[in-house]
Amino acid sequence: MTDINQTIAALWRIESAKIIGGLTRIVRDLGLAEELAQDALVAALEQWPREGVPDNAGAWLMTTAKRRAIDRFRRSRMMRDKNAELAQELDAREDVSVQLLEATLDDDIGDDRLALIFAACHPDLGQEARTALTLRIMGGLTTAEIARAFLVPETTIAQRITRAKKTLRDGDYSFDVPHGAARHPRLAAVLQVIYLIFNEGYAASSGEDVLRPQLCNEAMRLGRILAELVSDAPEVFGLLSLMEIQASRFAARRDAAGAAILLADQDRARWDRLLIRRGLEALARAQSLTGSPGPYQLQAEIAACHARAISAEATDWGRIAALYVRLMVIMPSPVVALNHAVAVGMAFGPAVGLAHADRLVGEEALTNYHFLPAVRADLLEKLGRLPEAADAYEQAARLAPNQADQAVLLARATTCRAG
Repeated sequence: MTDINQTIAALWRIESAKIIGGLTRIVRDLGLAEELAQDALVAALEQWPREGVPDNAGAWLMTTAKRRAIDRFRRSRMMRDKNAELAQELDAREDVSVQLLEATLDDDIGDDRLALIFAACHPDLGQEARTALTLRIMGGLTTAEIARAFLVPETTIAQRITRAKKTLRDGDYSFDVPHGAARHPRLAAVLQVIYLIFNEGYAASSGEDVLRPQLCNEAMRLGRILAELVSDAPEVFGLLSLMEIQASRFAARRDAAGAAILLADQDRARWDRLLIRRGLEALARAQSLTGSPGPYQLQAEIAACHARAISAEATDWGRIAALYVRLMVIMPSPVVALNHAVAVGMAFGPAVGLAHADRLVGEEALTNYHFLPAVRADLLEKLGRLPEAADAYEQAARLAPNQADQAVLLARATTCRAG
């Protein structure tokens, strides 16, 4: 890839969600907005290598996409009346500066990406469908990456996205952003989308690196905006706390070669104390708003246990195991059960933890989840069952989604083989 193409690709990653969000509120069709934005990208790939990248590349892409919209509507005979109205409106706006035009699209959310997440998380769409759709459009995740996040086949996610777009298109839904209390029915889906974006950045599901910090930073930025907008929702602060505390470990999660470092082996002096403080403050805010914590608050409390401990051995693993039990009650899942097995192993010994982990072998959702054999391998190693541990590490390496994790797991397998 040439330097100019790399620049365009980087600009596209930054600007695409905002452009699609703005276009959707004009054309009222998410699929069409995505096509128009892609048309603008194609135009950029044709022109910018010859003419150079414009000073305000995002505005150039938006303006080009809007002109494509005008052309598209003018050509459509079936939508003649609506198109004429839209074309007239957009033509009139061409005399207005791009900045003023974009300002007309703003609402009290003040962020096109977050606004589109709210708009696309319509209650008439199933939660899985709207989450997949917004991750694809707003998070910029591929269908394969979303499939790995949900632990389902890629074809399932592709079908969900296609159906969601069709539902929104055929239903003639408004893409206006709900205000005030009307936001609350969509809040759970919005929080899920933001956290999945964060998770894809925190534990990359593909590629050479274990981290994609840009996705994490974007998720935290959206979370902070949301906390200002919906200041009475404890789960908003629970999620924000969870993301801030987890992000505090970025600098300690990779070694000099980029390989992953397990939590127990991380240099805690490298943890970002400012992010930990912000996370603990958000957790305190969540706790002040409710006596019955939700799943994000419980996960934040678990993260806080790690953040407060001076070492892995000094961590309150008993409390963490108890918090996972509460989490399994309100958010049962094999992944939560696996994390509970890890905590039990640390609190009560590897044999007890392995018994819990072994119960999850055969769970369909964990068939291709590399953490299950990785956890079993770690517990088997602690029990001195080294050949079995090596087998499990190698199985985990085969399933690991990124090369950095594969390298760490294979190194541990080699250590076990050497006895």
